[in-house]
Amino acid sequence: MTEQDRIKCFLKSFNILTDSEMEDFINLTQKKSLNKFDYFIKEGEICSQVAFILSGIFRSYYVSDKDEEVTYCILFPDNFATAYSSFLTSQATQENIQAITQAELLIITKENVEKLVSKSHNWTCFLKKIAEQEYIELEKRIFQLQRSDATKRYSDLMKNQPEYIQKIPLQYLSSYLGITQRHLSRIRKEFSF
Repeated sequence: MTEQDRIKCFLKSFNILTDSEMEDFINLTQKKSLNKFDYFIKEGEICSQVAFILSGIFRSYYVSDKDEEVTYCILFPDNFATAYSSFLTSQATQENIQAITQAELLIITKENVEKLVSKSHNWTCFLKKIAEQEYIELEKRIFQLQRSDATKRYSDLMKNQPEYIQKIPLQYLSSYLGITQRHLSRIRKEFSF
């Protein structure tokens, strides 16, 4: 499947946009490659882009008041990535979005997103749907951290992203799961039998 087919398939799954609207979107994107550990956005910057992840894995993290990096989100291919609140408000972000692996992105600027919205109400509906999904994912993540133990959280990640989980460094994965690296190593041993 070509890159264009993948993004079209993703956009089509929402049953909102016409073929020509999807073409408009694709024509306004630019491809960008990132090396492992490169940043899509850093704390203190204003986010004016949205990326569709073609390949690679990203982590979103913030630096705590104890100067520790806390990974709160891991992003996989065929998803959008942006510092959402910064993108909406045009204020500096508090988050960092960093490539964990080599990555390929399709980038669209805020200016071009606004052009799409001004041309068709379907884009407003699409963006609303994306915002709703992001809210639901955030709510799930909060409930998961509060209700599930670390083994269950790891199991869910294994079930949903088995081909990528081995590529995530232990320190990021343990931070994402809210546990120590030692605890994560014990859990991984349980799953290797």
